[in-house]
Amino acid sequence: RKKREKVEKANDRQKREQLKTRSQWMKEAQIAFNTAVSERDKGQRCISCEGPLRPDAVGGGYDCGHYRSVGSAPHLRFDERNAHGQCKKCNRYGSGMAADYRIGLIRRIGLAAVEALESEQAPKHYTIDDLKAIKAEYVKKTKELREREAA
Repeated sequence: RKKREKVEKANDRQKREQLKTRSQWMKEAQIAFNTAVSERDKGQRCISCEGPLRPDAVGGGYDCGHYRSVGSAPHLRFDERNAHGQCKKCNRYGSGMAADYRIGLIRRIGLAAVEALESEQAPKHYTIDDLKAIKAEYVKKTKELREREAA
């Protein structure tokens, strides 16, 4: 009986995966990416205001902020150069603090890389398979970062 239930659960999970839309996969991939970037930047300072990123604060304390927003530059939504730990005050209530973000970004990745990011305009069209791969990649990166931190 337990074996049959386990097989049924696996079949149900597989059916649910097949029914997911591209936008659902996009959301899941974005969550995995943002989590990995937040884990990568744990212990650093806010890219915009240089305040401490406190993961112990209520609700996580900080976000994965994008220099070029996902809305205005969707082709850069999964570009790690474009995403960094940012306190919620700057990201949510300061509209991203773009000018300060740019200054912090130049300090972290250099002027040439920032200018390359700003000039990047090539559109990207993500398929469901692309999004599945992106999600898997960033779930794996998050796991590795957490294991490294625990060691």
